[in-house]
Amino acid sequence: MAVRKAPRAPRRRSAAVVIAFVLAGVGLVAVVLSGIAAIDDDGQAARRGDGLRPADVGQGTPVPQPPALAAGLDLVAWSAHTAARSGVPARALRAYAAAEMEQRAKTPACRLSWTTLAAIGRVESDHGQLGRANLDPDGMSTPAIVGVPLDGSQGVREIRDTDGGRLDGDTTYDRAVGPMQFLPTTWDRYGADGNGDGVRDPFQIDDAAAGAAAYLCAGGRDTASGAGWWAGVMTYNRSVSYARLVWAAADRYAGAVAP
Repeated sequence: MAVRKAPRAPRRRSAAVVIAFVLAGVGLVAVVLSGIAAIDDDGQAARRGDGLRPADVGQGTPVPQPPALAAGLDLVAWSAHTAARSGVPARALRAYAAAEMEQRAKTPACRLSWTTLAAIGRVESDHGQLGRANLDPDGMSTPAIVGVPLDGSQGVREIRDTDGGRLDGDTTYDRAVGPMQFLPTTWDRYGADGNGDGVRDPFQIDDAAAGAAAYLCAGGRDTASGAGWWAGVMTYNRSVSYARLVWAAADRYAGAVAP
């Protein structure tokens, strides 16, 4: 699978939805913990007001998970039904569910659930809808979601450019990109072709969700265990508050589909 040479990264910073970072992630990036915030094209903060707050749970607490999705599941019908119950867009749910099923086939011991992928997607980019972005039927967020430059400013780790700006449009510093917020180096290692079009594109939600699934399950993690789940989520951002926010979202989604 080849990495796209000319992805849909914005040519101008003003054309992208820009995410506020907190320092600590190895490969991925972060959030405003009271609810996602971003800077839109006019420099205004955009926030999702769904009341999500970090869960008051201890580090290592297992997150509730629904049963594994059945092989042969009708993803279109399932996603439409689950969207009505969970509030997650149906197009994003299709990506998370497909990524769960593919990853469970590859690494069954990881026991990854779509609810964890959806929780990360909620925290990182509001399921590809951060700020003024919209998720189209092809799974692309428009405008493209690109993080702030990792330039070493307050609260931001300095990471010099590693890809010549190929993914993030920045030839000086790296930035996290797409609905699951991959850094170029992490995408180079874990990027996937989730929609089967022969291209690994971090801006496309099927690809991004499949890449995130591989990232979470790396190293033989069991994400259904407390230790494995926390270790996986904190590869995104080494922050307990961040993990507690993702935990709260995963718990919400699991509860939404419980009998």
